[in-house]
Amino acid sequence: MTHVEHLPGVRGVSEDWPAWTPPSVRERLAEQGITAPWSHQVAAADLARSGSNVIIATGTASGKSLGYLLPCAEALGEGGTVLYLSPAKALAADQLRSLTALGLPGLRAATYDGDTPQAERAWVRANANYVLTNPDMLHHAVLGRHAAWSGFLRRLRYVVVDEAHRYRGVFGSHVAQILRRLRRVCARYRRDPVFILASATTGTPEESACRLIGAPVAAVTEDASPRPALSFALVEPELTDDTGEHGAPVRRTATAEAAAVLADLVGEGVRTLAFVRSRQASEVVALTAQRILRERDARARSAPPPDDPWLLPEPGAEAAAAEPDPPTEGAAAASPTEGTAPDGTAGSAELRGRLAERVAAYRAGYLATDRRGLEESLRTGDLLGLATTNALELGVDITGLDAVLITGWPGTLASLWQQAGRAGRTGRDALAVFIARDDPLDTYLVHHPEAVFGRPVEATVIDPANPYVLGPHLCAAAAEIPLTEDDLPLFGPGAERVLADLVDRGLLRRRPRGWFWTRRDRPSALADIRGAGGPPVQIVESASGQLLGTVDEAAAHGTVHEGAVYLHQGLTYVVEELDLENGVALVRGEAPDYSTWARDTTEIEVLRTERDEAWGPDAAVHFGEVEVTRQVVSYLKRDIRTGAVLGEQVLDLPERRLNSRAVWWTLSPEAADRLRKADVDVRGAAHAAEHAAIGLLPLFATCDRWDIGGVSTALHADTGCLTVFVYDGHEGGAGFAERGYAAARDWLTATRQAIADCECADGCPSCIQSPKCGSGNDPLSKAGALRLIDTLLADGV
Repeated sequence: MTHVEHLPGVRGVSEDWPAWTPPSVRERLAEQGITAPWSHQVAAADLARSGSNVIIATGTASGKSLGYLLPCAEALGEGGTVLYLSPAKALAADQLRSLTALGLPGLRAATYDGDTPQAERAWVRANANYVLTNPDMLHHAVLGRHAAWSGFLRRLRYVVVDEAHRYRGVFGSHVAQILRRLRRVCARYRRDPVFILASATTGTPEESACRLIGAPVAAVTEDASPRPALSFALVEPELTDDTGEHGAPVRRTATAEAAAVLADLVGEGVRTLAFVRSRQASEVVALTAQRILRERDARARSAPPPDDPWLLPEPGAEAAAAEPDPPTEGAAAASPTEGTAPDGTAGSAELRGRLAERVAAYRAGYLATDRRGLEESLRTGDLLGLATTNALELGVDITGLDAVLITGWPGTLASLWQQAGRAGRTGRDALAVFIARDDPLDTYLVHHPEAVFGRPVEATVIDPANPYVLGPHLCAAAAEIPLTEDDLPLFGPGAERVLADLVDRGLLRRRPRGWFWTRRDRPSALADIRGAGGPPVQIVESASGQLLGTVDEAAAHGTVHEGAVYLHQGLTYVVEELDLENGVALVRGEAPDYSTWARDTTEIEVLRTERDEAWGPDAAVHFGEVEVTRQVVSYLKRDIRTGAVLGEQVLDLPERRLNSRAVWWTLSPEAADRLRKADVDVRGAAHAAEHAAIGLLPLFATCDRWDIGGVSTALHADTGCLTVFVYDGHEGGAGFAERGYAAARDWLTATRQAIADCECADGCPSCIQSPKCGSGNDPLSKAGALRLIDTLLADGV
């Protein structure tokens, strides 16, 4: 542990119920133990009822749902309707469960998503007055068929946008345009619904919400809810005796560390969520924790040493084994549950042996019934430990959690605190542990706790004017209701120029009354709102023909290529064949002792420079439009326990082209020559600086390292200089590179600090090596990167 931050608990501040609160709502809430609202809930409810769009931007478990429930319940009682949007189906299903349990008179709530059977969809459209859906369904199945929803839309009073901080980057930009289309369709039915947004704490929530819905929004940010005390530890896994590429030292993997800590906590009866960064990691952490628990149980059964408290029967354990207590809804993990002794520890060896069965993985790609089952098992206490992707970061109501492990930087401070806030929901003191990956940003953070605990939360980055985002939504809007000149301000100042391009391409036709969609295919298919890059690839077991799951087409090149190791619900598979034309990956069951990591090569061309700033006579920073050509060329085999590289296999996959935005630094040939004369390997220096800069950008822009890419060269054909590029990994850009341009000096300063702080001698994955480097992390120069960045910053003063 490099640091432990102790955050004290806070007492709540409550108020009287608003006078307009329906008596039935007060009664139902009182039955659930809610006798008075917190002051921020009242403030948000009053603003919404008065007709003001409002965003509630307060902490995790602060009761934001009650802030929008009060005005929505009143509207339902008066014959109105409510549309609820969440970024994930799990959250909508959880909200439906809570609404149903509340039992409000006259409430007819229903989910409308991809899991809703076709036979039920007509009933929802005709009868439901509280519809829970997601932006995907709104885009594909509601707005284009608005006539079928006319009865619902004519009575629409409120639109609830839950987890609004998740709408960032390209996805957020698409959702912003979908919400503009919703407002336009509502106007057709003479409705102007009030938008109520619920968000984790973010920077500038009022501005971000306004950009998201395209209308003024008031913000409620003063959190009046009580919070338990939280101990927040920062952990850096230790260096091992293994070596990686070019002899670089290798740390114990963050997933191995998380699995060990998860096993320890589950062994003590502590109900724990372990957040990880990928689908594969969720499976690895769950499998490894299960193995650790089974090995401990085997040792306990064979020869329990008398001085090991892990192996001694706990008081009352025999009675617990004879007649275990049933799991209790919402019980804290340290209370007596099946497999735990009354004091909250693991109990007898027999019960401890069953603990491995109470650890599981949770991720996207599972079938809906599997996900719902896992959520319920964690909620009831049947599961003590769950390794999950950020699918459970959202506000799914899982009570009784004591601890949260965060394996690697989750992308933003908002997500970090959202994940940490999952612990302590029963009012007990809580534990959060951030486990650093072998990554420049993670290494920087565990050695600079002020960057975690002393910084305001970031503002959300979206760019609704991105023409690659705007164009498809203008087509969809024209198909819903023909576009007119009066509609253009709703979609932004670039709408007219994008419309002209759509007409030239034959996607729209201009007539005296406006712009019309004239094709037979569905325009909603033009917009890939999740940025997946194409239809999903189905993962099929070759022997049985069973569908195991799906993966986005863009991610398929790197995750289900031939030879890739694929994990699914505790079972390991190896990919036999990836058929991109038919969208199928065939896999066979196998248990190799390695994992796989794809590598790609990248070339970049400058299409247009939009902004630049000279940093003295030799250095400059630029921002503009680029074309990126990428190709997955090989994959590494890494030892599953140590992370050591075992070998590399070549792949033959097609190129992918991307028009995007980038930020880049240039250093004049004269300055580069001076570095060469000082024995600096400028190619290795630029390459190392590129890797580290990519790793640090998420500290300054609300992005993930995998949302961005980079290219470096000692002499680029378009600039004539030593150049380091960092680009958005999404068509048209996502706003991340632009944020990097705005914070370029601070970003480079932090990048230099991360490299200098790393304890390795010549470079390692914690500072300058990258797991997805297409050139095998060669050449790299740690000392040269420091000299190069010093030169850039010296000119930048």
